[in-house]
This record gives sequence, C-alpha cells and structure tokens, in this order.
Amino acid sequence: MMKPTYPLGLILLIIAFTSCGQESYKYEYLYRDLPFDMPRVEAPRFPDREVKLTDFGAVGNGTDLCTEAFATAIRSLADQGGGRLTVPAGVWFTGPIVLESRIHLHLEKGAVILFSPDVDLYPLVETIFEGLDTRRCQSPISGRNLTDVAITGQGTIDGNGHFWRPLKREKVTESEWKKTIARGGVYKRPTYWFPYPETLRGDTISNMNVPQHLTTEEEWQSVRHFLRPVMVSLIGCKNVWLQGVIFQNSPAWNLHPLMCENVMIEEVQVRNPSFAQNGDGLDLESCRNVLVVNSTFDVGDDGICLKSGKDVDGRRRARPCENVVIDGCTVFKGHGGFVVGSEMSGGVRNISVSNCQFLGTDVGLRFKSTRGRGGVVENIWIRQISMMDIPTEPVTFNLYYGGKSAVEVLESGETVPAAVEPLPVDETTPAFRNIHIQDLVCAGARRALFFNGLPEMPIENIILERVYITAKLGAEFIYCKDVALKEVTVRAEEGKPFVVRHSESVKGLQE
Repeated sequence: MMKPTYPLGLILLIIAFTSCGQESYKYEYLYRDLPFDMPRVEAPRFPDREVKLTDFGAVGNGTDLCTEAFATAIRSLADQGGGRLTVPAGVWFTGPIVLESRIHLHLEKGAVILFSPDVDLYPLVETIFEGLDTRRCQSPISGRNLTDVAITGQGTIDGNGHFWRPLKREKVTESEWKKTIARGGVYKRPTYWFPYPETLRGDTISNMNVPQHLTTEEEWQSVRHFLRPVMVSLIGCKNVWLQGVIFQNSPAWNLHPLMCENVMIEEVQVRNPSFAQNGDGLDLESCRNVLVVNSTFDVGDDGICLKSGKDVDGRRRARPCENVVIDGCTVFKGHGGFVVGSEMSGGVRNISVSNCQFLGTDVGLRFKSTRGRGGVVENIWIRQISMMDIPTEPVTFNLYYGGKSAVEVLESGETVPAAVEPLPVDETTPAFRNIHIQDLVCAGARRALFFNGLPEMPIENIILERVYITAKLGAEFIYCKDVALKEVTVRAEEGKPFVVRHSESVKGLQE
C-alpha cells in the first residue's frame, strides 16, 4: 500500500501549529498527573501600548514624591484601554499606587519603587485582614475588582515597613535595636518598642491585630498607625500576574491576593527581616486557580500561606482557597515554609506542592487552626520536599493554635494535656483530612512530626510515604485517625521514634 503524501505547505503548517502549541504554555509539566481538575493558568495579555513614568514628570531621585505621576500615568493608560507602564532605573519615592484593569506595571532593571513612610498618605479603607472584615490603612499597591493586571520586571518594590512595625529587642542585634529606638517612639515594656503612641494604643485595645469594637471615626483614627497595611492588596481580581520582581520590607503581609481567580506568581523574591512582625511572604486567601512557581521567600512570618477567612466572617463568605499548584519554591527564614491556616473557615482544597526546599524555617509543612474556626482542609498532595535545620517540626498539625509561632510555643514550655474533653461537632469544628505527603527528607529538626488533632474531629486519612527525618525527638500522633506510614524512617536522638496517643488506626510504625 502506498503511503499518503501531503502538500509541503500543509506539512509546514502542521509543524508550525504543533510547535506553537508546545511553546505557548511553559508550565504544561505541572498539569501532568495532577490529582484534581484545574484549568490552565496563563499570564494575561495587554494592549500594545507603553508609557514611561518619566513621561508624567516623575523624578527617580529617591526624594521627590511621585504619587501623582503614578496616578496620572495609570489613569492615562486605563482611559486608552490599558497597556504597560514602564518604570526606569532609579529610586521612585511615592505614596500609594492604585492599579486599574489592563494595567501592566513593569520595572526595568535597577528600578526601585520606594514607598513613603508618611502614615498620612495612607487613609483608612474597608478591607479584610487576618480573615476578618475590618479597616486598615490603604495598601502601598492595591487593586479591587480588576481584570488583567500585572507587576513584572527586574526591579524592587520596598514598603519601608520598618517605619510601621513594632520591634522586640530579643529578636535583633544590639546595633539594630539602638538604630531603631533612635527614631523616638514609645514602649509597651522596656524591650518592646512601638513607632507611634497610636500604634501602642492599638496594640493595647486590640484582639490580635484586628480591633473588634471600634464604632466611631474618632476611635478608628486614634489607632490608625496601628492598622498596618499589607503591601500588595489585590481583591476580587481576575487574571493576575506577578513575575520577576523583588517585593520586600512590607508594613505587614507582603503579597495578599484575596478572592482572586487565575493568578500566576513566578520567579519573584519576597523578603522581610526575620524579626518583622506579621511579615508573611505570600498569603493566598479564598483564591482559585493559582500557580506559584520558582520563587523564593525569606520573611518574618509564614512563607507561603493559604487562607480562606476567619470564624463567622470566613464561613459567611464561604470562599475556599482551591486549585493551587506550588512548585520549585524555596523558603529560608519564616514561621512556616508551606502553611495552611489558621484562618481557613471557608475551606482549603485541591492543592499540589512539589519540588520545594525549606532551609531553616521554624516549621516545614504547617497546618494550623483552632476550635470555633470551622472549615474543611482536604485533598492536598505534597511531594519532593527537602528540608534542613528546622527548629521545631518538618510537619505539624496544630488544632489548638493561639497566635504564637511554633518556636514561641516551644520556648514557653507549653505542653498538650494528656486528654482533651470532646466538644459537640458543628459548623465551628475545623477538619483536616485526605492529605498525602511523599518523598520528603529533613536533615535536622527538634521533633520529627507533631500531629495534634481534636478528640471530636481527629486529623484523618493522612498518608506519609518515603519520608526520612533526623531529629532530636521522635514523631508524636495525638487524636488522629487512619494515618498510614509507608517507608517512613525517623532517626531520633532521644526516646522512641514514634509515640501514639488517643488515636485510631495509625499504621506502618517502625521501631
């Protein structure tokens, strides 16, 4: 039988079409064998239109305020249907930047956007922080209900956060402490410094970081300096792209996409000092269809964190964080490498974490919640994780979270009671289940594993496979159900490698 022949033009067209399809989506490998359905997340496209910040009178000398130039440039682009705002090399000192739909903010190599520490430039706005509906100072970069928005390039965005944040003396060197207190400020105690009297007042009257009982404008303004903003706040946006930029020194959390869809975060560096209070790297809250790839985090709180609202506010919002793929990321300092919670009242599901390394984080994989929160965390697949020098545990589930970091809990000497009285199960009961961890290696930790569930809702259906951990203490399982250990090795310096209490069906323990 003769083989069919095709016109040369048709062959070339087929080759071109095939090649285009192969090159058009560089993260195709992340979708192979993904254990849940998820649409491709791609970078948004923008109109072929560009303006430079200098076209609008901005001067990049680090002292002249460029707030109006940013606003005018963005407004001009938006009025024309969008495009790229290019920030050249230089230090561009500015107040808040408000993005609009179809705006691509691009930082050239050597460009630094430095936000002013003048609190008067950041008015109070309605927002969500730590999972609660509240008010905070306007974020240095913000956007709400936008379509197609990007921040890319080779430059740096600096929030000047040290002018906002309080400081504990024990967390810094003597020279850093003296440098900070030389600015003035007030003290809660001799070793706890606040930059403004309003900051101290807010700390005194607040529950954690969100005041609950302020009603008048005068009351809100009296603690305004305490209401530190997240640096990048994107709320209800679709098609978000963050690429290449260094995001650093935020007043509170660094990057906070909230209720966003189709989010791509690639090759960014997120940095905060290790002593930065509430200095989270990335907080994905109630987002869906997200890629976080090939990025680094070195921060003062959780590195990569998934959230979905807190308590009644989060349950009423009922927006889970779902369909998230995290790959090829590194976390240095931070309270946790990959974290879920503690604000997870809307649920977290369908998550893949792979090919990551956690180098000196307080905890590697950190799952946290507490009674009263509600929400279901389920269907999480974690693989190919390397860790070293972990001060607490490579993997921890803590269903009694109280706001302290894992290191602070250890230093306080807190222990879990031998038995906990169960409570009735209702919508306020958090649940963690169906979590798969495989191919994990940790060289050096204090305790190998710590699973601390609730008697009324044990941590359920957890599979650990091909795990190797060296630690001072062994693994501990409390109020767990259906935990399977397959080829799990724990090398403990002291005591037994595994301790099981108040649990049902923990299989595969090796002495």
